[in-house]
Amino acid sequence: MKKILDLMDIQGNVIRAYGRYNFPFARYIFLNIRDGARGREFVRAVTEQVTTAVNWGEGPNPIEKPLVTTNIAFTYPGLKVLELPRASLIGFPMEFVMGMKKRVDILGDDKRSAPEYWDPIWKESRERDFHKDVHVWVSINGQSLADVHRQYEWLQGLVIHSAGGVAILSGHRGDDGNEHLPFQDVHAVFENGRATSKEHFGYTDGIGDPVFEGLPGRPERVLGRGKQIKGGQWAPLATGEFILGHRDEAEEYPIAPAPQLLSRNGTFMVYRKLHENVGSFNAYLEQEGSKYPGGKELLAAKFVGRWRDNGAPLVSAPDAGSKAEWDARFSQATPQERDRMLSGFTFDNDMHGAKCPFSAHLRRINPRASLELTPRAFDTPGALSNRRRVIRRGLPYGEVRDATRDDGNHGIVIMMLNASINRQFEFVQQQWINYGNDFKAANDKEIILGNHGDEYPSKAVLPVEPDSDEAPFFLNRIPRLVETRGGDYFFIPSMTALRMIAKGIVDPT
Repeated sequence: MKKILDLMDIQGNVIRAYGRYNFPFARYIFLNIRDGARGREFVRAVTEQVTTAVNWGEGPNPIEKPLVTTNIAFTYPGLKVLELPRASLIGFPMEFVMGMKKRVDILGDDKRSAPEYWDPIWKESRERDFHKDVHVWVSINGQSLADVHRQYEWLQGLVIHSAGGVAILSGHRGDDGNEHLPFQDVHAVFENGRATSKEHFGYTDGIGDPVFEGLPGRPERVLGRGKQIKGGQWAPLATGEFILGHRDEAEEYPIAPAPQLLSRNGTFMVYRKLHENVGSFNAYLEQEGSKYPGGKELLAAKFVGRWRDNGAPLVSAPDAGSKAEWDARFSQATPQERDRMLSGFTFDNDMHGAKCPFSAHLRRINPRASLELTPRAFDTPGALSNRRRVIRRGLPYGEVRDATRDDGNHGIVIMMLNASINRQFEFVQQQWINYGNDFKAANDKEIILGNHGDEYPSKAVLPVEPDSDEAPFFLNRIPRLVETRGGDYFFIPSMTALRMIAKGIVDPT
């Protein structure tokens, strides 16, 4: 029986990547609740405007696509201030209770990624000043910047109406060096006046979000985005890998607070602001690209596992010649065929990493079935990676004003949604990004996101085919290309849970 999700009860950002629906601008606002009752009234007012996951433009009475979307989430301290019962609060998983700053050793946020270098909004100690805690996250995505600003003014009105019960927190860095902006603006990278799916290193981004049971959309989207099963087939992942209150790949329900109405159809969000060292990236690519046999652009593709211009996967287009053939097919393909070309591949014919290296971003984030031994050890080929998947949301921020420098204010805000922060996001960050043992790569880190440093210079091996006469190519002294600038862990409630929180009627008994 096909699973059907209650899209009216799930917040829209959980199911839908707004950037792909022509919402290229967004603003993230963080708030502090200073009075529980007035904070709940604020939540009630926001809830009336929250965008659900219901499909736009379908059915006999279609819901019109909005000019802006609005969504809301809470940190653990925020839920405490909103006066959720203790019996509910103790049911949240420990990593969410602790928050991101206290998990930096697990995440590898050291040196220039350490909390002392984060934006001011994230630096304040909860113990020192309760009024500077981040309690609430509100996101506004818009079809235009003017649409976003109008909704932001509406939110400001709610804050004013709370009469001091809720405050917008400042402390975001701006392009002019100002560190006290009251919001984090993000937007797509534009080329010739048109929004693109690029980020500041020049890669096509946002490809291959997981497909799970109950999602609306075309069945063929499961290719490369679901889970590999026997016979070369694909199936949707279990809903409970991403949404609470549903069974996961282990046929269990993920850890969640009571009552069920509080957790069901909600999820956890990891918010991370990542600064991109564009100068270091370009300099290192030029330096190593001049030596690499395939040239600079192929080397850039090796860093990620996809070609920069259109996201062609290296397993399908491992060199310039095959890339030209792939491009020709892609240009003539239907949207459905393009989707399949971008995502519908495996590493089954690249188990040695000669096409897509073991330290490439794509392979570390989603190794598919390539971690298994031969012969297959599990009935489900991707059993070792299916429980590590995350949904990715977010947009780039800032502008690159000098591509030869690392300073400035530009990068990407990435939000990862998962049912278990520890089992999914934290595991991938610790074991697959900053350590390579699962990939038989010892302590080699993922090239783009790894916490590379000068004390123990990072390297990565770009393998060749086992019967090749060529030698592997070694990347040495990889600089730190991405630095953390802040973030935290949030709970995204369902619409039912939002109304319960707003009315103060959460009852775990």
